[in-house]
Order: sequence, then structure tokens, then C-alpha cells
Amino acid sequence: MTALLIFAILAVLLITGMPVSIALGLTVFTFLFGFTDIPMDSIALKLFTGIEKFEIMAIPFFILAGNFLTHGGVARRMIRFATSMVGHWYGGMGLAAVLSCALFAAISGSSPATVMAVGSILIPAMVRQGYPPQFGVGTVATSGGLGILIPPSIVMVMYAVATSGMVATGPNGEQVLSASIGTLFMAGVIPGLMLATMLGTTTTYRAWKYQYPRMPRAPWSERLKALRESIWGLMLIVIIMGGIYGGIFTPTEAAAVSAVYAFVIAVWVYKDIRLRDVPRVLLASAAMSAMLLYIITNAVMFAFILTSEQIPQTLSAWIVDLGLGKIGFLMVVNLMLLVIGMVMEPSAIVLIMAPILYPVAVKLGVDPVHFGIMLVVNMEIGLCTPPVGLNLYVASSLSKLGLTEVTRASWPWLLTALCFLALVTYIPEISLFLPRALGL
Repeated sequence: MTALLIFAILAVLLITGMPVSIALGLTVFTFLFGFTDIPMDSIALKLFTGIEKFEIMAIPFFILAGNFLTHGGVARRMIRFATSMVGHWYGGMGLAAVLSCALFAAISGSSPATVMAVGSILIPAMVRQGYPPQFGVGTVATSGGLGILIPPSIVMVMYAVATSGMVATGPNGEQVLSASIGTLFMAGVIPGLMLATMLGTTTTYRAWKYQYPRMPRAPWSERLKALRESIWGLMLIVIIMGGIYGGIFTPTEAAAVSAVYAFVIAVWVYKDIRLRDVPRVLLASAAMSAMLLYIITNAVMFAFILTSEQIPQTLSAWIVDLGLGKIGFLMVVNLMLLVIGMVMEPSAIVLIMAPILYPVAVKLGVDPVHFGIMLVVNMEIGLCTPPVGLNLYVASSLSKLGLTEVTRASWPWLLTALCFLALVTYIPEISLFLPRALGL
């Protein structure tokens, strides 16, 4: 009954159109003052200890790095390189969009930013080449979701923060620690490449089926020139991943290094951003970071209330008693997250649901890293489903197509992503092979 009351209050506030962060905060204080005797000083203590985590600092740094690269010409150079490599295949420019999204995802960490950076260049270019606008929009809107699956990923950081410090009980009574950011980043590599391949296959098949135009094969001299021009942006992938797994710096330090590196190449190497434009980029990054950190602050209080009322533990025992088993539980979680993903923003969903579902998943024998990647794939699909799919709105604004038309255009790739979700849910090795191979 306590759980129903808390979520009923939250649902009523969300239905009014209130921002998620404020709805979370009001839910906590309404419950505190009206339905429990938890002392306020314990809430204040938990609030400060909950947001002083070193890992949270990675979020503003990754946002800043992504904004420097988005406002600069890094995306344009990556697109030129991708087009030179695969433009002559069936659906070549669509394949270039998928490859560009994968490359940009590896340096930005944000899905809407990936759609904006790649779509603003490739959607008009595809239309000029003779592709239907719907083809370009569907390809970019769904491939942009790779931005939160291929590391570095802000949503993975959110999952690590939401479950940080939680020690859940496994199926045999053993204590299971939460997943680290570095392990989650490495676990996202194979799923990210696998999904990019599946989306590319769908793109090629539809282009072959409808005989969309192909570009002339680029000579190797042009490909090498495009690679040379984009190499400074691509080096950021090596710096982040190589630095983390080479033991040079932590994921949070990698985020700070990536922000400084992105600033240097955008301002002094590529010279796409003037020094007088830097404050504008900093302000935009600060605004986005403040929004996410405010959500985190309220989500920390919300998770504390849930834990204090023993709701995750009670829910865990109840689901285990239902006898759903691991397979049934994962199916229910996927369906629930897909529905919630239609109406809420990914970061908020992860911060609210991860502390609740994580103990249940561990109790049923689900690995924390595998569960985290599954959550991220669900969030990726949620970004491409109406009525609140951010990728759809960005693609709609770029293409001037209505939201309904963009949604209809995205369905072939969205169905591919749903098939991939089933694979990553029930074949844990897709997520766990690389971390285990590296001893993580």
C-alpha cells in the first residue's frame, strides 16, 4: 500500500504536465510530511551524501565535450569519412548515417545530440541525392539512439550512480556489488557495434528493395584524405577508452580530459569555434548539466524514501514468490520500460526504476552489468517512440515532417531495435563477454 501511495502521488503530478524533477521532489515531501515519520535531518544527510559521488562529475564533462564537438565541424568531417567508405553500397548515404551515428556516439554520449549533429547534414543531403525524406529521417532518428549505447554514455553513468553503493543479495544469498562505470562502458561496445550492424543491414535491404540511388565509389586517395581530416575527432575515442582501460585515468577523469581535448581541437586545431563563442557553449552545457543534476538530486531523495519503506526488498520478495523466474521477470521489465519510455525521459526512468528493479534482478540471478545494458537498450528504443521520443522531435524539426510521419518512417529500424532488445535480454554474453575477457 505504501508503494502504491508513493507512485500514485508521482503519477498524479506527472499527469498535470509537471517536470519530472519537480514531480519527484514534491512526491518526496508530500510523503514525508503526510505519511511517514522519517526525520528531515536524515533526508538532508542522504541528499548531500547521495550527490557528492565522484562519478556524477563525469556527466557535465561529457556534456561539455559533446557540445564542443557538435558546435564544431567534427561531425561534418566524420560524415565525409563515413560516406567515402560506404557511400557506393545500396543505401550508401543511409549506411553513412548509421556509421556516422556510431562514430559520433563514441565521442558524445548523448542520443539527441547525435541525431542533431548527423541529421542536420545527412537528411538534406539524402533528399538532394534522390532518397525519400522518410528514409533519411527513419535511419537517423533510430541510429541516433546509438549515442547512449556506444560508450561513453551519459545514461550508463546514470545507472551506475543510481545503483552505486547498493549491495544486493544473489539467488544463493551471496552479496553482489553494483556495476562500475568502466565495466558498463566496456560492456556497451559489442552491443553497440552489433546494433549498428543490424540497423545498417535494415538500411541496405530497404535501399535494395526500393532501388534507391547509390553514390560512385570513392577512390582511396579521397578516403585517406577524409580519414586524415577526421582523425583528430576519432582520436577522442582512443583517448577515452584507451585511457580508462589502460589504467591512466578513471571514467570521471576521462570525461574531464575529453572536454579539454574537444575544446582544443574545436578552437585551435579545426578552428570551427572562435574563442568568443566558447562562453555560449559553456552556458548551454551548464544549463543541460543543471537540469540533469537537479533530476539526480530529487531521484536520490526518492530512492531513499523507497529504501526506507523497504519497498525494493518487499517487491523483490513478492516477484520471487510469484515464480516468474529470470525469463519471465526480464520480459515483464522490458514491457514495463518500453511503455514508460514512451512518456518519460531516459535519465529520469533510470534514476527512478534502477534502484527498485536492481535488487529484484540480482535476487533472480541477473548480472548487474547485463541488466544495465538491457536498461540502456530500452531507453534507446524509448527515445524513438511517441509521444515523448526526443529523437523523433529532433528529426522532425530537421526534416520539417510531422511527428506522425517521422514515427511511421522509423518503424522498420525500430522493429530491428526491438529484435536486438530480445537478443541482448536473453543472451547475456553479448554484454558480458568483453568485460569478462578483460577481467572486469
